Amino acid sequence: MVAGGRMVLSLMGRRSIDPTTEESCYQWELLAQALMSLVTERLIEEEKLDSFNAPYYAPCPEELKMAIQKEGSFIIDRLGHFEIDWDGGVEELTNTTLLPLSRGQRVAKTVRAVVESMFELHFGKAMMDLLFARYAEMVDDYLSKNRAKYINLVISIIKKDN
Repeated sequence: MVAGGRMVLSLMGRRSIDPTTEESCYQWELLAQALMSLVTERLIEEEKLDSFNAPYYAPCPEELKMAIQKEGSFIIDRLGHFEIDWDGGVEELTNTTLLPLSRGQRVAKTVRAVVESMFELHFGKAMMDLLFARYAEMVDDYLSKNRAKYINLVISIIKKDN
């Protein structure tokens, strides 16, 4: 990147300095529960679940700022965040039935797009439809009782002249 060049990054994050807050990881907790339900039913081997690790970390603004400052090549121009409903806040129609998808189904479709290839490699393709259907049900239940939003961090940085 040339000196004076600008980059804008958008990434999942959290507001709190505490990385265990519900806002930063509960969607993954529900997915883990869906996986565990398949282990309980002996549809997935427990050893496969125990050996699985999905790398995910959602930083808070302070952590992102410290990492960029520590690296030293950029000046932070702006750093902010915005909220996004887990389900995107929009109604989507299925192509086949013309019935609206549930909120849980919309979340499951989004998460599936991100993690399915990694899950298929580890657990096999056969369980993917069942896993994400189960996940959609759990998300529907959770969203019927809770308001859930993703936190998206946006940062604008400028390359130093060094």
